[in-house]
Amino acid sequence: MGEQQGNTANWFSLDWFKPVTFSNFQWENPILFYAFFLLPLFLLIWWAWSLSKKKNLAIALIKKDIKWSPSSLLRHIPSFIFLLFVSLIIVALARPQKTNEKVEQWTEGIDIMLVIDISESMQIEDFKPNRLEAAKDVARKFIAGRFQDRIGLVVFSGEAYSRSPLTSDYDLLGEYIDGISFDLIEKGGTAIGSSLAVATNRMRESDSKSKVMILLSDGDNTAGNIDPITAAELASAYDIKIYTIAIGKEGKVPFGKDFFGRTRYVENTLDETTLRKIAEIGHGQFYRVSDNKALESVFALIDKYEKAEIKENRFRDTTDFYPIYLKWAIVFFLLWMMLKSTFVSNVLQD
Repeated sequence: MGEQQGNTANWFSLDWFKPVTFSNFQWENPILFYAFFLLPLFLLIWWAWSLSKKKNLAIALIKKDIKWSPSSLLRHIPSFIFLLFVSLIIVALARPQKTNEKVEQWTEGIDIMLVIDISESMQIEDFKPNRLEAAKDVARKFIAGRFQDRIGLVVFSGEAYSRSPLTSDYDLLGEYIDGISFDLIEKGGTAIGSSLAVATNRMRESDSKSKVMILLSDGDNTAGNIDPITAAELASAYDIKIYTIAIGKEGKVPFGKDFFGRTRYVENTLDETTLRKIAEIGHGQFYRVSDNKALESVFALIDKYEKAEIKENRFRDTTDFYPIYLKWAIVFFLLWMMLKSTFVSNVLQD
């Protein structure tokens, strides 16, 4: 209402009659514009009536004394003003308005915990530039595609610790991901069971209807004091779905440089059994990826699977502008009445 009052306060501005103003309106009753086609018929009837009225007048003038004067055009002013009045009434009845639609979106959201291996073997360069950096890159893209989900982060090698609690502050989460490096944890090894336990501890008090854990690792459980299968069963008891991603190629893979600056190769093997079992217990999926593109595809699939329904409310904020043209119509109607009801009318007709 405040917006409408502000718009109608300057109703006397001639800007309301610019073509660009009319083109920006939506019209509630556009069918009324067909009334403009009746105006020529109205003018024709008016002209015929005026002509018949003149024929009934006795003119006692010699033909040569009848001269045309430009001032005779003034007698058409009242008729023109009346046409403007009618036109403005039509515009007002067509009801010009502007509508702004506001959309409010929300979702109950999903709690997601990313569990990322940062052990020494994640430096292997079968992914570009290496396994860890590839994992960080797809994690950033995954987070960017979420909407109102809470996401947390756990990293592990010989030990596991929570890098970020569940949060919907994606910018802050991105900073935590950027700060992941191999020197965050001094103890070597791969403590998969401990990482699952830490992630479960972060999620166990969550009241979200959907809780998801994404475990990314390239090795077997070689450290920690919690068995991975036991940790997976504990997570499942809290209704946490677990996706596991085994990252890395089999065989010889590049791993840094030797003393002479040449690429060094190491033999890489990966026992998928434990990761498959964890996914099975967690009612999720197991994936094996061997390059950056495959890793991105897996995260894209998980992103597609774990989407909460986005609900929305739409609000229509409509502002009417017909009062402006109605005021102008009243002005022209009063002007027309003045010309028809005063001596001015007689002067113009004579």
